[in-house]
Amino acid sequence: MILTYGAKNYDGTITYGGYSDIMVADEHFIVRIPDALPLDATAPLLCAGITVYSPLKYYGLDKPGMHVGVVGLGGLGHMAVKFAKGMGVKVTVISTSPSKKQEALGHLGADSFLVSRDQDQMKAAMGTMDGIIDTVSAMHALLPLIGLLKTNGKLVLVGAPEKPLELAAFPLLMGRKMVGGSGIGGMEETQEMINFAAKHNITADIEVIPIEYANTAMERILKADVRYRFVIDIGNTIKSTH
Repeated sequence: MILTYGAKNYDGTITYGGYSDIMVADEHFIVRIPDALPLDATAPLLCAGITVYSPLKYYGLDKPGMHVGVVGLGGLGHMAVKFAKGMGVKVTVISTSPSKKQEALGHLGADSFLVSRDQDQMKAAMGTMDGIIDTVSAMHALLPLIGLLKTNGKLVLVGAPEKPLELAAFPLLMGRKMVGGSGIGGMEETQEMINFAAKHNITADIEVIPIEYANTAMERILKADVRYRFVIDIGNTIKSTH
């Protein structure tokens, strides 16, 4: 596997990916962006978009009328809400931050909102979800999330906490529940996701920045101060070397 940036290419050179003003690629690895989609707000779909679209499809959580929970309302979480809604799924956002309720329901169109620290809210929602897409990369408890699942429910991790999460066996046995994972997706499915996004008018919520702002943007990312993805305007701000 050769990654699009920071990896060694066939000829021994290092790949620079999207931080270049121009690049040559094997046509197998090209995704066609339909004219209906703006390039800036579509760019994050090639990472965050496919990362949530793929598990929704693979784990069968894309059937209209199903109930899917989305844990965490960041870059991945806001895309999971949009794609699940596009598939006709009922979506509940699960967050530690009550302040994100208006954003989830009003702006992103989620059907309901659960504060994961509110025991009463979590108890009332137990056994109601067909699946959950967990986008959180910080340490968090899985047991309360497993409790939200119906019989045969699926908890899918797409976030990657640094330390191992605790997973008790008994709650999985009672109700034949599944914990799985998913990371990005293949070329064919990425194109399928982009076509789906064009059809349903799905884009990422972005903040476009010049290349000179990249270091400041990195500092803001560490403070979670972005809704929800920075996109660098390479075409207008990078100095060409040709």
